[in-house]
Amino acid sequence: MNDLRTILVVDDDSINRQILVANLHEASYLTETAKDGSEAWEILQLNQTQFAAVLLDRLMPNMDGMELLTRIKEHPTLQGIPVIMQTFLDSEADILEGIEAGAFYYLIKPFDRKKLLRIIRAAVDDFSRHESMRKAVLNTQDALAMIWEGEFRLRTLDEARTLAAMLAHLCPTPNQVAMGLSELLFNAVEHGNLGITYAEKSQAITDCDGWEGLVAKRQSLTENANKIVRIFVERRTDFIQFRIVDEGNGFDWLPYLQFRPERAFDSHGRGIAMAKMMSFDSIEYLGQGNEVVCTIQTRPKNSR
Repeated sequence: MNDLRTILVVDDDSINRQILVANLHEASYLTETAKDGSEAWEILQLNQTQFAAVLLDRLMPNMDGMELLTRIKEHPTLQGIPVIMQTFLDSEADILEGIEAGAFYYLIKPFDRKKLLRIIRAAVDDFSRHESMRKAVLNTQDALAMIWEGEFRLRTLDEARTLAAMLAHLCPTPNQVAMGLSELLFNAVEHGNLGITYAEKSQAITDCDGWEGLVAKRQSLTENANKIVRIFVERRTDFIQFRIVDEGNGFDWLPYLQFRPERAFDSHGRGIAMAKMMSFDSIEYLGQGNEVVCTIQTRPKNSR
């Protein structure tokens, strides 16, 4: 049975590999190591479902980190594994290049233990949620294919997971859509209805109760007891559209449509950008930001 806490450490510096492995073992993670991208690629192909994250050095001989990252993100099974890029290159252009290739997590050398473990935990938690979502999608009934229009309502994160897995079956690539749809529904619950700020979530991730503990506490407050998130589904021959509406005051959504270098070192804040990049053809926030419309084109653009 594979352990979803196994981290693949890829670095051509043997001392750096030893330091990383020691820190990860102290935090109860399992590890495998590779000295360059070529060796890492062989390991990944042989163990396609083993790893919860790849901690990847950018500058290496034989195959560098960017080439390995590109291969991972193009592979149908491996593409969901979060890649944490570790590098001395901290310019905005270098970070942006990695983000556009799919590295949503970054560590700049030299790094301290707390930063390392915070980013590792964020990546592994995201991967675990996405794996749970993928399994839920597989278990959802195909009868959903008969839905053409509908309205659904939810309150909690668990309900958001269930609904995202179910509605994803309407789409050509359900696993990818489930991940993006769940991120948008989580955002509607936590930031929309419950008013949890970016800073509050950052702090909660490092606390004992964690992010979901903060959500549960905020949800138990009287003023939040009856708040719901509504999701409207419209399905046509050439597109599928989801409209998500929460009861919050909205937010400044524009900076989050793309994952920016200045947030590359944060433990969260990448969900909307990931949804836009991986799950939907378009995402559009309306009004003050408490309503979002996401669309999937189901017919090729050149078809008639």
